[in-house]
Order: sequence, then C-alpha cells, then structure tokens
Amino acid sequence: MTLIKIPPAWQLSENQVTPESIFLNRRKFLGGAIAASLAAVTLPLTACNNDATPTLNSQAAYKNLLRNPNFPEIERPITPENLTSTYNNFYEFGTGKSVWQEAQALPTENWKVEITGLVKNPRTYDMDQLAKKFPLEERIYRFRCVEAWAMVVPWVGFPMRLLVQDVEPTSAAKFVRFTSFYDPKVTKGGSLLGDRPWPYTEGLRLEEMMNELAFFATGIHGKPLPKQNGAPLRMVIPWKYGFKGAKSIVKIEFLDTQPATFWNTISSNEYDFEANVNPTKPHPRWSQAQERIVSTGASLLWETRPTLPFNGYGEYVAKLYS
Repeated sequence: MTLIKIPPAWQLSENQVTPESIFLNRRKFLGGAIAASLAAVTLPLTACNNDATPTLNSQAAYKNLLRNPNFPEIERPITPENLTSTYNNFYEFGTGKSVWQEAQALPTENWKVEITGLVKNPRTYDMDQLAKKFPLEERIYRFRCVEAWAMVVPWVGFPMRLLVQDVEPTSAAKFVRFTSFYDPKVTKGGSLLGDRPWPYTEGLRLEEMMNELAFFATGIHGKPLPKQNGAPLRMVIPWKYGFKGAKSIVKIEFLDTQPATFWNTISSNEYDFEANVNPTKPHPRWSQAQERIVSTGASLLWETRPTLPFNGYGEYVAKLYS
C-alpha cells in the first residue's frame, strides 16, 4: 500500500501535533488535571474514543510519507504520541484512562472486516486487501471527547468514501452501522459496566460517511495503530465527539433505517445519534463551551480553549445539517 500524505485545507499542520514527550507522561498529568478539571462536573463512565497499535502490521507501510506544505495551519500543537497512546477510553478493556495495558490482549492477527447489508458488492476484507485497494495518507485532525478534553492527532488511513464506492450501496441504503470486536473471554472490561448492549456499535448517515473528512484510521504518528487506539481499523469523524469513532471494527452494515448504537441506547439524552461538537449545547452534566487540551507541564494544569462548532470543520460539514 502506497502511503501518500496529501493534507487538504481542513487538515492541521504537523507543527500542531502534540509532542510525543508530553503524550507519554500520562501519570504526571492525571492527578492534577483530572482531579482539578473533572471534579467539578463529576464525570461518570463516558463515551470517548481518542485513539491507535499495530494495524497494517508492517512499519514499512508507514515510511517515506510525502508531505504537502500548502495547507493552512491552526495554532495548536500535535499531541505527543506518549499521550495519544496512553490516555484512552476503551471500555471493552476497562473503565480507566490507563486501559492501554489491558488492551494489549486484543487479537489483531488475521483480522477481517465484513461489509454487508444494502450493497451491490458485499465483501469481507482482510487488512492486506484493504492496504492494496485503498492508498494510505496522513491527516492531522482535532480530536474532541464528549468529556470536554481534546487532542490533535496525526492519523494514517484512507477516506471512508473509497470503501463506500467499492461496495456500491443500493438506493435503499440510508445509514451505516459499525460493529467493534467483542469477545467476553478477551474484552473482560465489558463486564465492569454491567448489563450493556455489547458489542460496541456506532452509526452514521450514509451522506456523513461519504463526506471528505470521514476517515478509516489504520495508523497514528506515522506508525501502525496501537491496540488501545482501535487497531487494526477504527473510525475517525473529526467533527463529532470521540465516542462516534468505533474502534477495532469487524463489521460494517448498510441499512435503510437508523441503527441503535451503544451509548445512545444507554443514555440517549446524553449521547445523541448525531453527536456533532456543539459549544452551545451542553451535556446534561457539564458545559461543552470550553475544552481542555491534553498535555503535561510543571503546573499539571491543562490549557483551556473555546470549543469550536463542528470542532472547527463547519465549512465542510455544516451543509449536512442545514
């Protein structure tokens, strides 16, 4: 698979990715940042997937990236790799942010993704087939969790629309459901949440999946996707809250009706199906007007910034909701 980095106007510059040194120092910032900024809102189990361990398993697939210098920059650094890969939600493996250790139990060998439902060309891809069919590129996106923390992440993968074009949905297809890997013998964290609608599922309208920003990630920081980030294949929908990004996808179904999804089923008033980033629409238990940028520092305090409508991507997606 050829890895081509072609950043269009909506991408952030590499200069804005969070530094790796900051990313790795998770324990340092957890005590001060989480206690100080989350205590006021008392966040419960919430649904975020910031994320990425090995995906197209060869590191060689991520070498020699071509970079396009002609895209606008946003004044925010890229989040360091040590943070993007150790500060995660992945409830199948546990309820804490340090779940990356437990997530190493995820079996990613011989991974297959079934495409079914209202399509002319149902398929089952393995990761090598995806690599050959869909050229990889790097995209630097803002990542916004519903818990009101944020990162800037350099994802590697391919546009969702390429897969849609390959399977050719029928005219009856209006929605798409994405199903994550789940095996109670492996994903033991699921039992900690009690009776939940496992496996994890998420959904989009077909026109959302066809939007130029919608992305399947197979890597991060120029490397194969880590398991805790949703290896080997995850959704990245940068204008929506992070819980809309299903990890470790095993099945994609094209449907004629809106599917039930994991967090929306559990609490529809807190996690709506659309879930676009909206600073004027508070979560029932906290404001979404501000976001805390995940980082480290001597003060152990996170920088706070105003939340942008559609996470700053309104130019590309607002028309979907007019």
